[in-house]
Amino acid sequence: MHNSSDTIDVIPLRVHALHALGYCERLFYLEEVENLRVADERVYAGRRLHVEIERGEDEGEWLTLALESERWGLVGKVDCVRRRDGMLIPYEHKRGRSARSQDGGAEAWPSDRLQVVAYAALLEEHTGRTVTEGRVRYHADNTMVRVPMDVQAHADLQRAIARARALQSSVERPPVADNERLCVRCSLAPVCLPEEARLAQHSDYKTIRLFPADDDRQVLHVLTPGAKIGRKGDQLEVTAKEAEPQRYPVQEVGQVVLHGFAQITTQALRLCAEREVGVHWVTMGGRYMGAWSAGAGPVQRRIRQYKALTDPAVCLRLAKQLAEARVRGQLSVLLRASRDVGRATAVVKAAISGIRKLLRPLTHADSLESLRGYEGSIAAQYFGALPDLIAPEVSALMRPDGRNRRPPRGRCNALLSFGYALALKDVMNAILVVGLDPALGFYHQPRSQAHPLALDLLELFRVPLVDLPVLASINRRQWDETEDFQIAGQQVWLSDAGQKKFIQIYERRKADQWKHPVIGHALSYARLIELEVRLLEKEWMNEGGLFARMRLR
Repeated sequence: MHNSSDTIDVIPLRVHALHALGYCERLFYLEEVENLRVADERVYAGRRLHVEIERGEDEGEWLTLALESERWGLVGKVDCVRRRDGMLIPYEHKRGRSARSQDGGAEAWPSDRLQVVAYAALLEEHTGRTVTEGRVRYHADNTMVRVPMDVQAHADLQRAIARARALQSSVERPPVADNERLCVRCSLAPVCLPEEARLAQHSDYKTIRLFPADDDRQVLHVLTPGAKIGRKGDQLEVTAKEAEPQRYPVQEVGQVVLHGFAQITTQALRLCAEREVGVHWVTMGGRYMGAWSAGAGPVQRRIRQYKALTDPAVCLRLAKQLAEARVRGQLSVLLRASRDVGRATAVVKAAISGIRKLLRPLTHADSLESLRGYEGSIAAQYFGALPDLIAPEVSALMRPDGRNRRPPRGRCNALLSFGYALALKDVMNAILVVGLDPALGFYHQPRSQAHPLALDLLELFRVPLVDLPVLASINRRQWDETEDFQIAGQQVWLSDAGQKKFIQIYERRKADQWKHPVIGHALSYARLIELEVRLLEKEWMNEGGLFARMRLR
């Protein structure tokens, strides 16, 4: 048992954290050490139940009581305390059903038992009176379970507290639970990715989809020069000259993207931080500038990232996986065209042959420098073949003519550059959501503005998110050569009208569903970006093997 001298400088543990520990050590670590919390429908339902209890809607006289103990190093709020036969008894209320013992009787689940034992210990210290039992009421089957406060209960509590403190001092995340059924009911499964961890260890494992459904929140692009985003209660308000203010409920917004000279107030930034809404800046010329992120980030995650990505062998392995994924995507685009009789030109066939010859040495490169050399040669062949993928009736002004940037020359390159900027923004947003450091990558060299890790992961999404939609939109003749572009000498940018049109095309593409060839579940490209970032993190946590396995068909 801890004494006051042991715990005086230690932040108290939440009793609810002990409940998480009893359920799954990995859940405890994610919530209490990495500070990750996800509220799903079960969590909200539990909150509604406790609100009803606090309002006295349940039978009997109830009292919620906040308790804290220096002796135990715990703090918590017990659902209610009742007096029975002169004894004080703490109660916990649970929405679900009770566990069943071997003889078929009702009993408390281990995590619930630990939680009510902790409350009983706190109540005993708070009142100075002996507490002989706690009780857990399961509302689904209307069952009351008694938990005795005996020597074993105290010993289990001490052991749990010691384990919690040990996990808090570690940078190593515990493995996924052995009991798969726990993961199905866990709100943090989309962050933990237990099914993907099991698949990485056993290739024939049949996964259950626990990754979240598509995020239906909108991306709010603000393109009007001088427009300002402010806060009105729980809404983001966009104001511009000679226009009526437009308001957007913050719960319906996933990202805010400020283009050019649009502004945002500190009050709106704070609201975005509170609701985990990403805020990004893109220049008038379509160059991604960066993001604003609240807080210092999860230190443990970054320590693991630094440890892994300062190892040259790890960096080379990940870079080869990444480069192969991108090259296979480029090859897939050309192979699709080769199956189309009208586009199976000699140039396309030669590019396919050349890329195939370079693919094997690329995957066996022994340094990042040689890997970049192979990838550069492949990229030259790929972009050299793109003009032959454009329909003959398309204007020559819209045809690709090699790849150039900073600034782009030609209308197709202007489209590609703006698209890559938007994709980089989404990759950066996913990196910040996951909690990795975008400044430390494994393939790209550090630059003055662009973050290497974001540039690394962008390689996975250039072809499906940008190249294919750009080529398709050109072939559909969706672009006005005059109105959608701005020309200054050899430099070409998208006009305001062109940017708005491209954003619509890009956001529709992000919503497209795509079935992951390894995991086997259909995801939107928007969700796939976040999934790939989380799979990357697993590469240095003994759960790797699935990163950069996505392939176009």
